[in-house]
Amino acid sequence: MTSVGVVGLGLIGGSLARALVGAGVPVIATDPSDGARSAARSAGMQIADDVATLCGNRPETVVLAVPLRAMRAVAGEVAEALGREPGWDPTVVDVGSVKGPVREAIRDAGLAGHYVGAHPMAGTEHSGFDASFPDLLRGIRWAVTVDMTAEPAAVRPGNDGPVPVTVTDPDRLAGVLRLITAQLGGTAAVLTDDAHDEAAALVSHVPHVLAGELLGLVAGAPVRDVALGLAAGSFRDGTRVAYGDPRRTEAMVTQNAAWVGPALRLAARDLEMLADALDSNAPTGWFFDRPEPLRGRRAGHVPGRGANGVAEIPLRETDPPPEQRVPLEGDWPAVLVDRCAAGAVVVLMEPTTAVLT
Repeated sequence: MTSVGVVGLGLIGGSLARALVGAGVPVIATDPSDGARSAARSAGMQIADDVATLCGNRPETVVLAVPLRAMRAVAGEVAEALGREPGWDPTVVDVGSVKGPVREAIRDAGLAGHYVGAHPMAGTEHSGFDASFPDLLRGIRWAVTVDMTAEPAAVRPGNDGPVPVTVTDPDRLAGVLRLITAQLGGTAAVLTDDAHDEAAALVSHVPHVLAGELLGLVAGAPVRDVALGLAAGSFRDGTRVAYGDPRRTEAMVTQNAAWVGPALRLAARDLEMLADALDSNAPTGWFFDRPEPLRGRRAGHVPGRGANGVAEIPLRETDPPPEQRVPLEGDWPAVLVDRCAAGAVVVLMEPTTAVLT
């Protein structure tokens, strides 16, 4: 068990703090909003008035649960506090939906050696501490990202040449994985920043854009009111995330522009081709049959995830894959990256072994 400081008490930070408190983990939290701090204090949490005070309590893990646009400034505050607290050696974690820009901000703040990236794959269209609830982050999938470098290089069994080695502190990574799997009952895919950001673009950021486009089409249509009166499940499910904070969505998409932009161009190309086919009465089966390889898989609907009951759980095969055990020796984080790139996830951290399925 580790003490945790949570900076930011919005939907994700508030839900994380609630879940950790419920799991018996010592938590101290803060938020720039007086209202959020007051509400969290009323919920029984230990609250600090600011980041400096939180850091003065020397939590073993500091979670940055702030908007992406505030990440650089808050990382700087944590770095300043670290300089004022001799002997304090926290692990710094974020819960942002984009990892590359966050790692850059963390590195610029001088916290690279303390950092492990994380992204809980859950959320709702709501925001703020009042919208948070502990079950949102219990038993879910997390992406956990590590820093890899090609220099120095190493040769691992099964590879013909040099491969990247892990820069992220393995002890800090193990601690974060234990927090996720033990205290929160979740699972974790250990990835590089690029692998995470490309995947998140496809399953989160582009869907947010398309949801906004669908809602925007209706908002500007002359039959808007009639359409809304006729809307049922497909429209509700397709537009749910578009009802959230547009600035939050904009920040998420623009921060991951390198991966979102190309994916949107592919989507636009396919939609243009479909529109052309409809105009010319040409075959359209090629478009509607493309998802066939995934139609045997379904996203999970998990009870207790809020009014909509939906958690952003990655698509899984019906039968779970066999258990894999990775000894925590050598460059074991790189082994996890390789296994998770092939679809495995960490389900348990034993004292000397990571267990994956």
